[in-house]
Amino acid sequence: MTEPDRPPIRIANCSGFYGDRLSGAREMVEGGPIDVLTGDWLAELTMLILARSRASRPRGGFARTFVTQMEQVMGTCLDRGIKVVSNAGGLDPDGCAEAVHEVAEKLGLSPTIAYVTGDDLLPRAPELAEAGALRPFPPDGSENRSENTSDAEAFSQRFSEGAWVSANAYLGCWGIVDALERGADIVITGRVTDAAVVCGPAAWHHGWSRTDLDALAGAVVAGHVIECSGQATGGNYSFFTEVPGLERVGFPWAEVAADGSSVIGKHDGTGGQVSVGTITSQLLYEIGGPRYLGPDVTARFDTITLDEVGPDRVRISGVRGEAPPETLKVAMNELAGHRNQVSVALTGLDIEAKAAVAEAAFWAACPYGPDDFASVTSRIERTEHPDPDSNDAATAIWRLIVKDPDERKVGRAFTGALIETALASIPGLYSPSGGPSGGGPYGVYRPALVPADLVPAHVTVLGGDTREVESTFPGVDDASDVEPVSGPHVGAIGGPNVRAPLGLVAGARSGDKGGDANVGVFVRDDQAWVWLDELFTTDCFRALLPETADLVVDRYPLPNLRAVNFVVRGLLQEGVAASTRNDAQAKSLGEWLRARVVDVPEGLLP
Repeated sequence: MTEPDRPPIRIANCSGFYGDRLSGAREMVEGGPIDVLTGDWLAELTMLILARSRASRPRGGFARTFVTQMEQVMGTCLDRGIKVVSNAGGLDPDGCAEAVHEVAEKLGLSPTIAYVTGDDLLPRAPELAEAGALRPFPPDGSENRSENTSDAEAFSQRFSEGAWVSANAYLGCWGIVDALERGADIVITGRVTDAAVVCGPAAWHHGWSRTDLDALAGAVVAGHVIECSGQATGGNYSFFTEVPGLERVGFPWAEVAADGSSVIGKHDGTGGQVSVGTITSQLLYEIGGPRYLGPDVTARFDTITLDEVGPDRVRISGVRGEAPPETLKVAMNELAGHRNQVSVALTGLDIEAKAAVAEAAFWAACPYGPDDFASVTSRIERTEHPDPDSNDAATAIWRLIVKDPDERKVGRAFTGALIETALASIPGLYSPSGGPSGGGPYGVYRPALVPADLVPAHVTVLGGDTREVESTFPGVDDASDVEPVSGPHVGAIGGPNVRAPLGLVAGARSGDKGGDANVGVFVRDDQAWVWLDELFTTDCFRALLPETADLVVDRYPLPNLRAVNFVVRGLLQEGVAASTRNDAQAKSLGEWLRARVVDVPEGLLP
């Protein structure tokens, strides 16, 4: 049962990805009062990186930087009673726990360390797939996870081919809760949801049950906001010129109350900014529709209310929750082959003609033809300017990317073919990518689904026993009383329209989810929202971003956030590790959209 008299718990973030600022843990522990130190190390790509690392060396399956950070702050955390909850265990949570234990022994400390496993389905995956329990994710990203008509037989065939290198279910927060209830000072997990490392400590502290859906949903939203470290405090923010100290922003914390509401902030005196704008921007990061599905709760993003309650303090309240789906998402990666690329500078006049000759000359010199590769991508990147005042401003790039299961085809014989054309092709030829490359392997991310009752969490206290914690929801799904927050009711702004970049009025945040990309667009006042909602149809979006014209685009308005979110299916092809786009994670898609010129009511312009 919820304990309403318990004070809020302050949960800090010190990492948004594997490779984030190493000093983040020390800054959060020493920079101000916190109750829990958390971080997120596991992007979709990270699981593939860890799989390759684990295959090449012992103890390569977890984030070593977390162990380094524990050496820096463990003593202080124990002295102050600060709990640590981290998903840095990756593919080897027990190995990570042992490494942290070794650090503790070296420091003369004796923390209680627990680790959560059960997410790694790779040993069980062939059997689960054969039985039809492990199924590919619906290709349209459908929120109805209980149904999927994809060919399970073709899916299971990939296991017999030995292509998969990782298959990890997204576990929820209850394994973390169990570890904390058993006195753990440090909890290390494998693949849990990004928000679980926040939701778990909040549920433990406040004594929530699995059916406290509104409270859990509020904690999930708080976790989603702070999971990406500096993105909640001014990083990757469209209106970055308004953010002080952007050269080194402080990382965020969430103070979660007993009802699931929270206040997002950062330590005083640190760089960056916590505002309704920065929090709105992060809420739109890598989401789909208003129902944000998770293993513990479905959080309704169309019920969120934001209020600025002080300098660098934003309150999140009103979040409603619904029952979670009966399935868990599974992050699966396979090694799909090898890839390589060549690039040629096209300088000055006749860009298209130069590209055509350069490509023909390359294939004439290459020992293989275009039809010999599994995939060939050829494109011209038109970066040149008319009447250029510099050499770079006169230059476009022709880029050729190939993929194939046969490593020999995409090796130095491929890139070496460009060298043969150096003196016998287009004028001004040079390669901005340098000399020949041997290329390298690439992976494909393929999400799947598995029934939650087949994937319990296993919680082990180091040196103690292991408990099984169920992943299923014990209640009844009754979401009939959950109503979205309505948008502002104001009249459309009058006056003439002027042609101006969208970004003078609207912010955006974009990102990747496997092969899909999302772009959330938001404004900061009510009249601008009325205009944006009317302007931004799916057809308008496709017209402004022509690369999406032939793709499925889903539109999800979020009036409570003065925002609309677009999900572009398949823009990133087979995911970040396989995509041939320069921006394989769609990080810049929103900023491209903001640069497009539209008709803007003059009264909305700054």
